[in-house]
Amino acid sequence: MRVVFDFILIPLYFKEIIDVISQAYINRATIARPLFNLVLIIVGLNFAVAVTARWRQFIYFNFLINVVQGLRNFTFQKIEQNSQTFFANTFAGSLVTKSRRFVNAFESMLDVFVFNFIQILVIFIGVFVVLIGESTAITFMIFGFVLVYFMVILFFIKKKMKYDVLEAEQDSKISGRLADIFGNILAVKFFSARKSEITSFGKYTDEGAQRSRRALFFGGKIEVVQSIFTFLILSIILYILIKFWIDDKISTGTVVLVETYVSLILHRLWELSNALIKFMKSASDMKEMIDIFEIVPDILDPQNPELLKIQEGNIVFENISFKYQNGQEVFNKFNLDIKSGERVGIVGHSGAGKSTITSLILRFMDVSDGRIIIDGQDIRNVTQDDLRSVISYVPQESILFHRTIRENIAYGKQNSTEEKIISAARKAHASEFISQLSKGYDTFVGERGVKLSGGERQRIAIARAMLKNAPILVLDEATSSLDSVSESYIQDAFNELMKGKTTIVIAHRLSTIQKMDRIVVLDEGEIAEEGTHKELLEKKGVYAELWNHQTGGFLE
Repeated sequence: MRVVFDFILIPLYFKEIIDVISQAYINRATIARPLFNLVLIIVGLNFAVAVTARWRQFIYFNFLINVVQGLRNFTFQKIEQNSQTFFANTFAGSLVTKSRRFVNAFESMLDVFVFNFIQILVIFIGVFVVLIGESTAITFMIFGFVLVYFMVILFFIKKKMKYDVLEAEQDSKISGRLADIFGNILAVKFFSARKSEITSFGKYTDEGAQRSRRALFFGGKIEVVQSIFTFLILSIILYILIKFWIDDKISTGTVVLVETYVSLILHRLWELSNALIKFMKSASDMKEMIDIFEIVPDILDPQNPELLKIQEGNIVFENISFKYQNGQEVFNKFNLDIKSGERVGIVGHSGAGKSTITSLILRFMDVSDGRIIIDGQDIRNVTQDDLRSVISYVPQESILFHRTIRENIAYGKQNSTEEKIISAARKAHASEFISQLSKGYDTFVGERGVKLSGGERQRIAIARAMLKNAPILVLDEATSSLDSVSESYIQDAFNELMKGKTTIVIAHRLSTIQKMDRIVVLDEGEIAEEGTHKELLEKKGVYAELWNHQTGGFLE
Protein backbone atom coordinates (compact mmCIF):
# COMPACT_ATOMS: atom_id res chain seq x y z
CA MET A 1 0.00 0.00 0.00
CA ARG A 2 2.79 2.42 0.87
CA VAL A 3 4.38 1.94 -2.56
CA VAL A 4 1.08 2.61 -4.36
CA PHE A 5 0.35 5.72 -2.31
CA ASP A 6 3.86 7.15 -2.30
CA PHE A 7 5.14 6.36 -5.79
CA ILE A 8 2.02 6.02 -7.96
CA LEU A 9 -0.89 8.09 -6.63
CA ILE A 10 0.93 11.11 -5.20
CA PRO A 11 2.76 11.88 -8.51
CA LEU A 12 -0.56 11.38 -10.33
CA TYR A 13 -2.30 14.03 -8.20
CA PHE A 14 0.66 16.37 -8.61
CA LYS A 15 0.16 15.92 -12.35
CA GLU A 16 -3.48 17.02 -11.90
CA ILE A 17 -2.34 20.12 -9.99
CA ILE A 18 0.15 21.02 -12.71
CA ASP A 19 -2.47 20.55 -15.44
CA VAL A 20 -4.87 22.82 -13.57
CA ILE A 21 -2.44 25.64 -12.85
CA SER A 22 -0.85 25.43 -16.31
CA GLN A 23 -4.12 26.58 -17.90
CA ALA A 24 -3.47 30.31 -17.71
CA TYR A 25 -6.81 31.28 -19.22
CA ILE A 26 -8.72 29.94 -16.21
CA ASN A 27 -9.62 32.31 -13.42
CA ARG A 28 -7.43 31.44 -10.46
CA ALA A 29 -10.20 32.05 -7.98
CA THR A 30 -12.38 29.45 -9.65
CA ILE A 31 -9.73 26.73 -9.37
CA ALA A 32 -8.81 27.39 -5.74
CA ARG A 33 -11.20 24.83 -4.29
CA PRO A 34 -10.22 22.01 -6.73
CA LEU A 35 -6.56 22.76 -6.07
CA PHE A 36 -7.00 22.63 -2.30
CA ASN A 37 -9.00 19.42 -2.65
CA LEU A 38 -6.05 17.90 -4.53
CA VAL A 39 -3.69 19.16 -1.82
CA LEU A 40 -5.88 17.54 0.86
CA ILE A 41 -5.80 14.26 -1.06
CA ILE A 42 -1.99 14.42 -1.26
CA VAL A 43 -1.75 15.21 2.48
CA GLY A 44 -4.03 12.25 3.22
CA LEU A 45 -1.94 9.99 1.04
CA ASN A 46 1.25 11.11 2.82
CA PHE A 47 -0.39 10.35 6.16
CA ALA A 48 -1.39 6.90 4.88
CA VAL A 49 2.20 6.34 3.73
CA ALA A 50 3.52 7.12 7.21
CA VAL A 51 1.00 4.84 8.94
CA THR A 52 1.39 1.88 6.57
CA ALA A 53 5.20 2.18 6.69
CA ARG A 54 5.24 1.65 10.47
CA TRP A 55 2.70 -1.16 10.24
CA ARG A 56 4.67 -2.88 7.47
CA GLN A 57 7.92 -2.50 9.41
CA PHE A 58 6.45 -4.14 12.51
CA ILE A 59 5.11 -7.13 10.53
CA TYR A 60 8.32 -7.55 8.57
CA PHE A 61 10.63 -7.41 11.61
CA ASN A 62 8.51 -9.96 13.47
CA PHE A 63 8.50 -12.24 10.42
CA LEU A 64 12.27 -11.83 9.90
CA ILE A 65 13.13 -12.69 13.51
CA ASN A 66 11.05 -15.87 13.37
CA VAL A 67 12.52 -16.91 10.01
CA VAL A 68 16.13 -16.34 11.12
CA GLN A 69 15.52 -18.27 14.33
CA GLY A 70 14.03 -21.17 12.35
CA LEU A 71 16.91 -21.14 9.88
CA ARG A 72 19.52 -21.23 12.62
CA ASN A 73 17.82 -24.21 14.24
CA PHE A 74 17.39 -25.95 10.88
CA THR A 75 21.04 -25.37 9.93
CA PHE A 76 22.28 -26.71 13.26
CA GLN A 77 20.14 -29.84 12.97
CA LYS A 78 21.19 -30.52 9.36
CA ILE A 79 24.89 -30.21 10.22
CA GLU A 80 24.63 -32.14 13.48
CA GLN A 81 22.98 -35.18 11.86
CA ASN A 82 26.13 -35.98 9.87
CA SER A 83 28.40 -38.81 10.96
CA GLN A 84 31.70 -38.61 12.81
CA THR A 85 33.48 -39.16 9.48
CA PHE A 86 32.01 -35.92 8.13
CA PHE A 87 33.22 -33.90 11.11
CA ALA A 88 36.63 -35.56 10.99
CA ASN A 89 37.03 -34.38 7.39
CA THR A 90 35.65 -30.85 7.87
CA PHE A 91 37.11 -27.83 9.68
CA ALA A 92 34.85 -26.78 12.56
CA GLY A 93 35.76 -23.14 11.86
CA SER A 94 34.65 -23.33 8.23
CA LEU A 95 31.37 -24.98 9.30
CA VAL A 96 30.66 -22.09 11.66
CA THR A 97 31.46 -19.60 8.88
CA LYS A 98 29.29 -21.40 6.33
CA SER A 99 26.33 -21.67 8.69
CA ARG A 100 26.59 -18.01 9.73
CA ARG A 101 26.98 -16.91 6.13
CA PHE A 102 23.99 -19.03 5.10
CA VAL A 103 21.66 -17.38 7.62
CA ASN A 104 22.98 -13.88 6.85
CA ALA A 105 22.66 -14.53 3.11
CA PHE A 106 19.06 -15.63 3.48
CA GLU A 107 18.31 -12.51 5.50
CA SER A 108 19.86 -10.37 2.74
CA MET A 109 17.91 -12.21 0.04
CA LEU A 110 14.69 -11.71 1.97
CA ASP A 111 15.42 -7.97 2.23
CA VAL A 112 16.06 -7.80 -1.51
CA PHE A 113 12.88 -9.71 -2.29
CA VAL A 114 10.64 -7.60 -0.05
CA PHE A 115 12.16 -4.16 -0.54
CA ASN A 116 13.28 -4.45 -4.17
CA PHE A 117 11.59 -7.20 -6.15
CA ILE A 118 8.08 -6.77 -4.75
CA GLN A 119 8.26 -2.96 -4.64
CA ILE A 120 9.45 -2.54 -8.21
CA LEU A 121 6.85 -5.05 -9.43
CA VAL A 122 4.10 -3.00 -7.75
CA ILE A 123 5.61 0.20 -9.20
CA PHE A 124 5.76 -1.28 -12.71
CA ILE A 125 2.14 -2.40 -12.56
CA GLY A 126 0.96 0.92 -11.11
CA VAL A 127 2.91 3.01 -13.63
CA PHE A 128 1.65 0.87 -16.51
CA VAL A 129 -1.99 1.23 -15.39
CA VAL A 130 -1.66 5.01 -15.06
CA LEU A 131 0.38 5.72 -18.19
CA ILE A 132 -1.64 3.49 -20.52
CA GLY A 133 -4.48 5.98 -20.03
CA GLU A 134 -2.19 8.91 -20.83
CA SER A 135 -0.32 7.59 -23.89
CA THR A 136 -0.13 4.02 -25.16
CA ALA A 137 2.90 4.78 -27.34
CA ILE A 138 4.92 6.29 -24.50
CA THR A 139 3.93 3.48 -22.14
CA PHE A 140 5.14 0.67 -24.41
CA MET A 141 8.26 2.62 -25.34
CA ILE A 142 9.19 3.02 -21.66
CA PHE A 143 8.63 -0.62 -20.86
CA GLY A 144 10.52 -1.69 -23.97
CA PHE A 145 13.55 0.27 -22.77
CA VAL A 146 13.15 -1.17 -19.26
CA LEU A 147 13.02 -4.74 -20.59
CA VAL A 148 16.21 -4.31 -22.62
CA TYR A 149 17.93 -2.63 -19.66
CA PHE A 150 16.92 -5.43 -17.30
CA MET A 151 17.97 -8.27 -19.62
CA VAL A 152 21.43 -6.78 -20.24
CA ILE A 153 22.08 -6.19 -16.55
CA LEU A 154 20.84 -9.68 -15.67
CA PHE A 155 23.29 -11.16 -18.20
CA PHE A 156 26.23 -9.41 -16.51
CA ILE A 157 25.03 -10.31 -13.01
CA LYS A 158 24.89 -14.02 -13.89
CA LYS A 159 28.48 -13.80 -15.15
CA LYS A 160 29.51 -12.20 -11.86
CA MET A 161 28.08 -15.08 -9.82
CA LYS A 162 31.01 -17.40 -10.59
CA TYR A 163 33.38 -14.85 -9.04
CA ASP A 164 31.13 -14.67 -5.95
CA VAL A 165 31.21 -18.46 -5.55
CA LEU A 166 35.01 -18.51 -5.70
CA GLU A 167 35.18 -15.66 -3.19
CA ALA A 168 32.86 -17.51 -0.76
CA GLU A 169 34.88 -20.73 -1.06
CA GLN A 170 38.11 -18.93 -0.18
CA ASP A 171 36.43 -17.18 2.73
CA SER A 172 35.52 -20.60 4.17
CA LYS A 173 39.11 -21.79 3.71
CA ILE A 174 40.42 -18.71 5.51
CA SER A 175 38.06 -19.31 8.44
CA GLY A 176 39.01 -22.98 8.58
CA ARG A 177 42.71 -22.15 8.55
CA LEU A 178 42.23 -19.54 11.25
CA ALA A 179 40.33 -21.99 13.48
CA ASP A 180 43.02 -24.63 12.90
CA ILE A 181 45.78 -22.24 13.99
CA PHE A 182 43.96 -20.92 17.06
CA GLY A 183 42.88 -24.43 18.04
CA ASN A 184 46.55 -25.47 18.07
CA ILE A 185 48.05 -22.19 19.27
CA LEU A 186 50.25 -23.93 21.86
CA ALA A 187 51.95 -25.94 19.12
CA VAL A 188 52.53 -22.72 17.16
CA LYS A 189 54.18 -21.14 20.18
CA PHE A 190 56.34 -23.99 21.45
CA PHE A 191 57.57 -24.81 17.94
CA SER A 192 58.31 -21.10 17.35
CA ALA A 193 56.23 -21.34 14.19
CA ARG A 194 54.71 -17.87 14.40
CA LYS A 195 56.46 -16.49 11.32
CA SER A 196 55.74 -19.53 9.18
CA GLU A 197 52.05 -19.47 10.18
CA ILE A 198 51.82 -15.75 9.39
CA THR A 199 53.34 -16.42 5.97
CA SER A 200 51.10 -19.44 5.39
CA PHE A 201 47.96 -17.57 6.46
CA GLY A 202 49.00 -14.63 4.29
CA LYS A 203 48.86 -16.88 1.22
CA TYR A 204 45.25 -17.72 2.03
CA THR A 205 44.33 -14.05 2.49
CA ASP A 206 46.22 -13.08 -0.69
CA GLU A 207 44.12 -15.52 -2.67
CA GLY A 208 41.01 -14.22 -0.89
CA ALA A 209 41.91 -10.64 -1.80
CA GLN A 210 42.44 -11.57 -5.45
CA ARG A 211 39.08 -13.29 -5.64
CA SER A 212 37.33 -10.38 -3.89
CA ARG A 213 39.03 -7.95 -6.24
CA ARG A 214 37.82 -9.83 -9.32
CA ALA A 215 34.26 -9.96 -7.96
CA LEU A 216 34.16 -6.29 -6.96
CA PHE A 217 35.77 -5.01 -10.15
CA PHE A 218 33.31 -6.97 -12.26
CA GLY A 219 30.55 -5.34 -10.19
CA GLY A 220 32.09 -1.97 -11.11
CA LYS A 221 31.76 -2.85 -14.80
CA ILE A 222 28.07 -3.54 -14.26
CA GLU A 223 27.64 -0.05 -12.76
CA VAL A 224 29.26 1.48 -15.86
CA VAL A 225 26.74 -0.32 -18.08
CA GLN A 226 23.93 0.88 -15.81
CA SER A 227 25.12 4.48 -16.06
CA ILE A 228 25.19 4.35 -19.88
CA PHE A 229 21.69 2.86 -20.09
CA THR A 230 20.27 5.37 -17.59
CA PHE A 231 21.71 8.32 -19.49
CA LEU A 232 20.43 7.07 -22.86
CA ILE A 233 16.93 6.23 -21.65
CA LEU A 234 16.44 9.55 -19.81
CA SER A 235 17.67 11.53 -22.80
CA ILE A 236 15.60 9.67 -25.40
CA ILE A 237 12.38 9.76 -23.36
CA LEU A 238 12.77 13.46 -22.53
CA TYR A 239 13.24 14.25 -26.22
CA ILE A 240 10.13 12.24 -27.18
CA LEU A 241 8.05 13.84 -24.40
CA ILE A 242 8.92 17.34 -25.63
CA LYS A 243 8.01 16.33 -29.21
CA PHE A 244 4.66 14.97 -28.01
CA TRP A 245 3.98 18.14 -25.99
CA ILE A 246 4.84 20.41 -28.96
CA ASP A 247 2.44 18.36 -31.10
CA ASP A 248 -0.18 18.80 -28.35
CA LYS A 249 -0.46 15.05 -27.86
CA ILE A 250 0.12 15.23 -24.10
CA SER A 251 -0.39 17.85 -21.41
CA THR A 252 2.23 19.63 -19.33
CA GLY A 253 1.24 17.56 -16.32
CA THR A 254 1.72 14.37 -18.32
CA VAL A 255 5.26 15.46 -19.22
CA VAL A 256 6.03 15.97 -15.54
CA LEU A 257 4.26 12.72 -14.56
CA VAL A 258 6.10 10.62 -17.15
CA GLU A 259 9.46 12.14 -16.25
CA THR A 260 8.72 11.51 -12.56
CA TYR A 261 7.77 7.92 -13.28
CA VAL A 262 10.74 7.31 -15.59
CA SER A 263 13.17 8.77 -13.05
CA LEU A 264 11.52 6.64 -10.38
CA ILE A 265 11.71 3.48 -12.50
CA LEU A 266 15.34 4.07 -13.50
CA HIS A 267 16.28 4.83 -9.92
CA ARG A 268 14.51 1.67 -8.81
CA LEU A 269 16.12 -0.32 -11.63
CA TRP A 270 19.53 0.88 -10.49
CA GLU A 271 18.66 -0.23 -6.97
CA LEU A 272 17.27 -3.49 -8.36
CA SER A 273 20.47 -4.15 -10.28
CA ASN A 274 22.54 -3.60 -7.15
CA ALA A 275 20.04 -5.70 -5.24
CA LEU A 276 20.35 -8.48 -7.83
CA ILE A 277 24.12 -8.38 -7.43
CA LYS A 278 23.60 -8.66 -3.68
CA PHE A 279 20.99 -11.39 -4.22
CA MET A 280 23.30 -13.46 -6.43
CA LYS A 281 26.20 -12.99 -4.02
CA SER A 282 23.96 -14.18 -1.20
CA ALA A 283 23.01 -17.20 -3.30
CA SER A 284 26.72 -17.87 -3.80
CA ASP A 285 27.31 -17.54 -0.06
CA MET A 286 24.53 -20.08 0.57
CA LYS A 287 25.82 -22.61 -1.94
CA GLU A 288 28.38 -24.32 0.30
CA MET A 289 25.86 -24.84 3.09
CA ILE A 290 23.20 -26.07 0.67
CA ASP A 291 25.73 -28.60 -0.61
CA ILE A 292 26.10 -29.81 2.98
CA PHE A 293 22.31 -30.02 3.35
CA GLU A 294 22.24 -32.35 0.37
CA ILE A 295 24.78 -34.76 1.90
CA VAL A 296 23.19 -38.04 2.93
CA PRO A 297 24.68 -38.91 6.37
CA ASP A 298 26.85 -42.04 6.49
CA ILE A 299 24.97 -43.30 9.52
CA LEU A 300 21.17 -43.22 9.39
CA ASP A 301 18.50 -44.25 11.85
CA PRO A 302 16.05 -46.91 10.62
CA GLN A 303 12.79 -45.59 9.21
CA ASN A 304 10.82 -47.75 11.63
CA PRO A 305 13.11 -48.15 14.66
CA GLU A 306 12.53 -50.87 17.20
CA LEU A 307 11.94 -50.09 20.84
CA LEU A 308 15.18 -50.32 22.79
CA LYS A 309 15.46 -53.65 24.62
CA ILE A 310 19.07 -53.37 25.80
CA GLN A 311 19.34 -53.76 29.56
CA GLU A 312 21.98 -56.37 30.39
CA GLY A 313 24.73 -55.57 27.90
CA ASN A 314 25.52 -58.92 26.22
CA ILE A 315 27.53 -57.79 23.16
CA VAL A 316 28.09 -60.06 20.15
CA PHE A 317 30.18 -59.25 17.09
CA GLU A 318 28.80 -61.68 14.53
CA ASN A 319 30.94 -62.22 11.42
CA ILE A 320 31.54 -58.49 11.04
CA SER A 321 33.62 -56.98 8.25
CA PHE A 322 34.69 -53.37 8.04
CA LYS A 323 36.70 -51.20 5.68
CA TYR A 324 37.57 -47.53 5.86
CA GLN A 325 36.60 -45.25 2.98
CA ASN A 326 40.14 -45.44 1.61
CA GLY A 327 39.70 -49.20 1.20
CA GLN A 328 41.82 -50.23 4.19
CA GLU A 329 40.36 -53.43 5.65
CA VAL A 330 40.23 -53.67 9.44
CA PHE A 331 37.98 -56.68 10.12
CA ASN A 332 36.99 -59.65 7.98
CA LYS A 333 34.47 -62.13 9.43
CA PHE A 334 35.41 -61.04 12.96
CA ASN A 335 33.62 -62.65 15.92
CA LEU A 336 33.63 -61.71 19.57
CA ASP A 337 31.17 -62.47 22.37
CA ILE A 338 31.21 -60.30 25.51
CA LYS A 339 28.94 -61.62 28.24
CA SER A 340 26.67 -59.42 30.29
CA GLY A 341 28.62 -57.94 33.22
CA GLU A 342 31.95 -59.15 31.86
CA ARG A 343 34.97 -56.87 32.02
CA VAL A 344 37.03 -57.17 28.86
CA GLY A 345 40.31 -55.48 28.04
CA ILE A 346 41.26 -55.08 24.40
CA VAL A 347 44.93 -54.60 23.50
CA GLY A 348 47.19 -54.77 20.48
CA HIS A 349 49.59 -52.78 18.37
CA SER A 350 48.45 -49.53 16.72
CA GLY A 351 46.19 -50.26 13.76
CA ALA A 352 45.06 -53.62 15.15
CA GLY A 353 41.42 -52.41 15.33
CA LYS A 354 41.00 -51.54 19.02
CA SER A 355 39.44 -48.08 18.61
CA THR A 356 37.44 -49.26 15.59
CA ILE A 357 35.60 -51.67 17.89
CA THR A 358 34.57 -48.70 20.04
CA SER A 359 33.39 -46.71 17.02
CA LEU A 360 31.35 -49.66 15.72
CA ILE A 361 29.63 -50.30 19.07
CA LEU A 362 28.68 -46.60 19.32
CA ARG A 363 27.66 -46.56 15.62
CA PHE A 364 30.04 -43.77 14.74
CA MET A 365 30.66 -46.14 11.83
CA ASP A 366 28.69 -49.10 10.48
CA VAL A 367 29.91 -52.57 9.64
CA SER A 368 30.00 -53.40 5.93
CA ASP A 369 28.95 -56.98 6.61
CA GLY A 370 27.74 -59.02 9.57
CA ARG A 371 26.09 -57.42 12.57
CA ILE A 372 26.60 -56.28 16.15
CA ILE A 373 23.99 -57.57 18.55
CA ILE A 374 23.38 -56.37 22.10
CA ASP A 375 20.92 -58.38 24.19
CA GLY A 376 19.67 -60.02 21.01
CA GLN A 377 18.95 -56.71 19.26
CA ASP A 378 20.81 -55.55 16.13
CA ILE A 379 22.09 -52.10 17.01
CA ARG A 380 21.16 -50.85 13.50
CA ASN A 381 17.48 -51.47 14.29
CA VAL A 382 17.32 -48.80 17.01
CA THR A 383 18.00 -45.08 16.83
CA GLN A 384 21.51 -43.84 17.48
CA ASP A 385 20.32 -41.79 20.46
CA ASP A 386 18.63 -44.82 22.04
CA LEU A 387 21.73 -46.96 21.51
CA ARG A 388 24.11 -44.41 23.00
CA SER A 389 21.79 -43.80 25.95
CA VAL A 390 22.79 -47.23 27.34
CA ILE A 391 26.53 -46.75 26.82
CA SER A 392 28.85 -44.66 28.98
CA TYR A 393 31.91 -43.66 27.01
CA VAL A 394 35.17 -42.12 28.19
CA PRO A 395 37.53 -41.39 25.27
CA GLN A 396 41.28 -41.02 25.39
CA GLU A 397 41.00 -37.26 24.88
CA SER A 398 38.33 -35.87 27.16
CA ILE A 399 35.50 -33.96 25.47
CA LEU A 400 34.56 -30.84 27.43
CA PHE A 401 32.42 -27.84 26.48
CA HIS A 402 33.26 -24.25 27.37
CA ARG A 403 30.66 -24.40 30.09
CA THR A 404 30.72 -24.85 33.84
CA ILE A 405 32.14 -27.95 35.51
CA ARG A 406 28.63 -28.72 36.74
CA GLU A 407 27.21 -28.64 33.21
CA ASN A 408 30.02 -30.81 31.87
CA ILE A 409 29.58 -33.49 34.52
CA ALA A 410 25.79 -33.51 34.09
CA TYR A 411 25.95 -33.54 30.29
CA GLY A 412 25.15 -37.26 29.98
CA LYS A 413 22.26 -37.01 32.45
CA GLN A 414 21.10 -33.42 32.39
CA ASN A 415 18.29 -33.75 34.93
CA SER A 416 20.70 -34.85 37.68
CA THR A 417 20.50 -33.34 41.13
CA GLU A 418 23.34 -31.37 42.70
CA GLU A 419 23.93 -34.21 45.16
CA LYS A 420 24.43 -36.78 42.41
CA ILE A 421 26.77 -34.48 40.49
CA ILE A 422 28.93 -33.91 43.57
CA SER A 423 28.86 -37.63 44.38
CA ALA A 424 30.08 -38.54 40.88
CA ALA A 425 32.84 -35.93 41.10
CA ARG A 426 33.90 -37.31 44.46
CA LYS A 427 34.05 -40.90 43.14
CA ALA A 428 36.14 -39.71 40.17
CA HIS A 429 38.46 -37.85 42.57
CA ALA A 430 37.58 -34.61 40.80
CA SER A 431 36.10 -32.95 43.88
CA GLU A 432 39.60 -32.41 45.31
CA PHE A 433 40.64 -29.91 42.64
CA ILE A 434 37.13 -28.53 42.10
CA SER A 435 36.90 -27.46 45.75
CA GLN A 436 40.11 -25.44 45.33
CA LEU A 437 38.67 -23.37 42.45
CA SER A 438 37.28 -19.95 43.42
CA LYS A 439 33.94 -20.66 41.71
CA GLY A 440 33.89 -24.39 42.37
CA TYR A 441 31.37 -26.21 40.20
CA ASP A 442 30.45 -22.91 38.51
CA THR A 443 33.93 -22.59 36.99
CA PHE A 444 34.00 -22.34 33.21
CA VAL A 445 36.57 -24.80 31.85
CA GLY A 446 37.47 -22.94 28.63
CA GLU A 447 37.25 -24.19 25.07
CA ARG A 448 37.82 -27.97 25.12
CA GLY A 449 38.65 -27.64 28.82
CA VAL A 450 41.84 -25.70 28.16
CA LYS A 451 41.76 -24.10 31.64
CA LEU A 452 42.16 -27.51 33.27
CA SER A 453 45.11 -29.88 33.23
CA GLY A 454 44.93 -33.11 31.24
CA GLY A 455 44.32 -35.15 34.35
CA GLU A 456 41.62 -32.78 35.60
CA ARG A 457 39.84 -32.89 32.25
CA GLN A 458 39.89 -36.66 32.27
CA ARG A 459 38.52 -36.87 35.79
CA ILE A 460 35.61 -34.60 34.77
CA ALA A 461 34.93 -36.95 31.84
CA ILE A 462 35.08 -39.97 34.14
CA ALA A 463 32.68 -38.30 36.60
CA ARG A 464 30.29 -37.70 33.70
CA ALA A 465 30.37 -41.42 32.80
CA MET A 466 29.82 -42.37 36.43
CA LEU A 467 26.79 -40.09 36.67
CA LYS A 468 25.25 -41.55 33.49
CA ASN A 469 25.45 -45.04 35.05
CA ALA A 470 24.63 -46.94 31.83
CA PRO A 471 24.68 -50.78 31.65
CA ILE A 472 27.58 -50.72 29.16
CA LEU A 473 30.83 -48.92 29.91
CA VAL A 474 33.47 -48.21 27.27
CA LEU A 475 36.83 -46.82 28.36
CA ASP A 476 39.21 -45.82 25.61
CA GLU A 477 42.50 -45.42 27.51
CA ALA A 478 40.54 -43.42 30.06
CA THR A 479 43.39 -43.12 32.59
CA SER A 480 46.10 -42.15 30.12
CA SER A 481 46.21 -38.51 31.27
CA LEU A 482 46.42 -39.27 34.97
CA ASP A 483 49.47 -39.40 37.19
CA SER A 484 50.15 -42.58 39.15
CA VAL A 485 48.50 -41.36 42.35
CA SER A 486 45.36 -40.16 40.57
CA GLU A 487 45.25 -43.36 38.53
CA SER A 488 45.22 -45.47 41.67
CA TYR A 489 42.25 -43.46 42.99
CA ILE A 490 40.43 -43.76 39.66
CA GLN A 491 41.04 -47.50 39.49
CA ASP A 492 39.28 -47.87 42.83
CA ALA A 493 36.36 -45.83 41.50
CA PHE A 494 36.29 -47.86 38.29
CA ASN A 495 36.16 -51.13 40.23
CA GLU A 496 33.03 -49.87 41.93
CA LEU A 497 31.59 -48.46 38.69
CA MET A 498 32.16 -51.70 36.75
CA LYS A 499 30.12 -53.84 39.11
CA GLY A 500 27.19 -55.33 37.24
CA LYS A 501 28.16 -53.56 34.00
CA THR A 502 29.51 -54.86 30.74
CA THR A 503 32.86 -53.11 30.43
CA ILE A 504 35.17 -52.74 27.47
CA VAL A 505 38.56 -51.19 28.17
CA ILE A 506 40.75 -50.20 25.24
CA ALA A 507 44.28 -50.09 26.64
CA HIS A 508 47.79 -49.20 25.63
CA ARG A 509 48.92 -49.01 29.25
CA LEU A 510 48.59 -52.67 30.13
CA SER A 511 48.76 -52.04 33.87
CA THR A 512 45.18 -50.71 33.66
CA ILE A 513 43.70 -54.07 32.56
CA GLN A 514 45.48 -56.63 34.73
CA LYS A 515 42.33 -57.32 36.73
CA MET A 516 39.99 -57.69 33.76
CA ASP A 517 37.92 -60.87 33.54
CA ARG A 518 39.30 -61.39 30.05
CA ILE A 519 41.89 -59.73 27.84
CA VAL A 520 41.48 -59.91 24.06
CA VAL A 521 44.64 -59.38 22.03
CA LEU A 522 44.07 -58.09 18.50
CA ASP A 523 46.53 -58.46 15.68
CA GLU A 524 45.69 -57.11 12.20
CA GLY A 525 41.96 -57.29 12.83
CA GLU A 526 41.93 -60.81 14.27
CA ILE A 527 41.93 -62.22 17.79
CA ALA A 528 45.50 -63.44 18.30
CA GLU A 529 44.84 -64.71 21.81
CA GLU A 530 42.59 -64.16 24.81
CA GLY A 531 42.54 -64.99 28.50
CA THR A 532 43.34 -63.45 31.87
CA HIS A 533 46.49 -61.43 32.47
CA LYS A 534 48.17 -64.40 34.15
CA GLU A 535 47.12 -66.89 31.47
CA LEU A 536 48.37 -64.69 28.64
CA LEU A 537 51.75 -64.15 30.30
CA GLU A 538 52.12 -67.91 30.66
CA LYS A 539 51.40 -68.40 26.94
CA LYS A 540 54.39 -66.18 26.14
CA GLY A 541 52.68 -64.96 22.99
CA VAL A 542 51.78 -61.49 21.66
CA TYR A 543 50.51 -60.20 25.00
CA ALA A 544 53.63 -61.32 26.84
CA GLU A 545 55.75 -59.63 24.20
CA LEU A 546 53.79 -56.39 24.63
CA TRP A 547 54.11 -56.63 28.40
CA ASN A 548 57.83 -57.22 28.28
CA HIS A 549 58.36 -54.23 26.00
CA GLN A 550 56.67 -51.80 28.36
CA THR A 551 58.53 -49.21 30.35
CA GLY A 552 56.62 -47.54 33.15
CA GLY A 553 53.38 -48.97 31.85
CA PHE A 554 53.64 -47.58 28.30
CA LEU A 555 54.30 -49.36 25.05
CA GLU A 556 57.62 -48.48 23.49
